[in-house]
Amino acid sequence: MSATVTIIRHYKERLSKCSLEPLRGRPDLVFLRARPDFRFDATGYLLLALDAPELSPADAGYPLLLLDSTWRLLPQLMEKIDGEPILRTLPMHVRTAYPRVSKIAEDPSRGLASVEALYLAKRLLGEDDPSLLEHYYWRQDFLRQFGE
Repeated sequence: MSATVTIIRHYKERLSKCSLEPLRGRPDLVFLRARPDFRFDATGYLLLALDAPELSPADAGYPLLLLDSTWRLLPQLMEKIDGEPILRTLPMHVRTAYPRVSKIAEDPSRGLASVEALYLAKRLLGEDDPSLLEHYYWRQDFLRQFGE
């Protein structure tokens, strides 16, 4: 059975640059917009974070929460999360295929495009779903590091 995936997008995130926008309307994904008064109880959800234990098949069955924002806005989005989420990280060796260029802030070297993070998290949880990357321009470059 597929785990629930909730995607919370920062209200300032530009939809035209969002790698997840082509997935809107899929029944397995719930999209929420985090306006200024938004709150979300993430107790029991898997939440991706840089400094946490690595996500593994043992985490399968928990709902997945994905925060969608720029790295600069991520702290504001995290402030809207209540409760006790289960923090997990993605493998350190996986690199983004997205050609990120920020003139405002430096992105972490381990950071992935949101659609890459979603695909990889589901794959690690035992739900390999290549259709998540169907509309992603850098799909082949990203998958190449997995031997595909």
